[in-house]
Amino acid sequence: MTTLVCTSASNAAVPATRTLPTPPLVTLSYPSFSAYVKARQPLLLRAARSLTANPSDAEDLLQTALAKTYVAWERIEDHRALDGYVRRALLNTRTSQWRKRKVDEFACDELPEPDGVQAADPAEQQALHDAMWRAIMKLPARQRAMVVLRYYEDLSEVQTAEVLGVSVGTVKSAVSRALGKLREDPELEPVR
Repeated sequence: MTTLVCTSASNAAVPATRTLPTPPLVTLSYPSFSAYVKARQPLLLRAARSLTANPSDAEDLLQTALAKTYVAWERIEDHRALDGYVRRALLNTRTSQWRKRKVDEFACDELPEPDGVQAADPAEQQALHDAMWRAIMKLPARQRAMVVLRYYEDLSEVQTAEVLGVSVGTVKSAVSRALGKLREDPELEPVR
């Protein structure tokens, strides 16, 4: 959302319905700061957007640069150089923001490692994976198909029933029996 910077009271005499024509670039002379902002804001906003990734940040950046320009308005003798002045204010403001950014990383004496959490041994993971597949292969073909579709293919009970051409109740009961057999498998004892 773009909001205009407050201007001086001298603009109160200008009716709100009257629009000021934009003079050619070579003979630019703005009678007031608000006239300059009205005439050049779209161009300056594009310049601000080229400096930031977020359009909202660009609008904030432009407002800050325009506020700096407003403070220096009386000191700027050549109004043909206003765009350059505002662009330099945009760049300086953005550079200052970048330098002041918050850094969440900092050096410390000890590494913040979680206590008691150890990475699983890849050999143990592979052994468990192999034992699980051997136990699944011991199941009857229909139960094996349902377990694979439900837990390895991550299908819902309804989808599994549709794939196998059975009812949802059949899938639920068959998967329940298959999981009971897997819990009783002696090869999977260390997992429990």
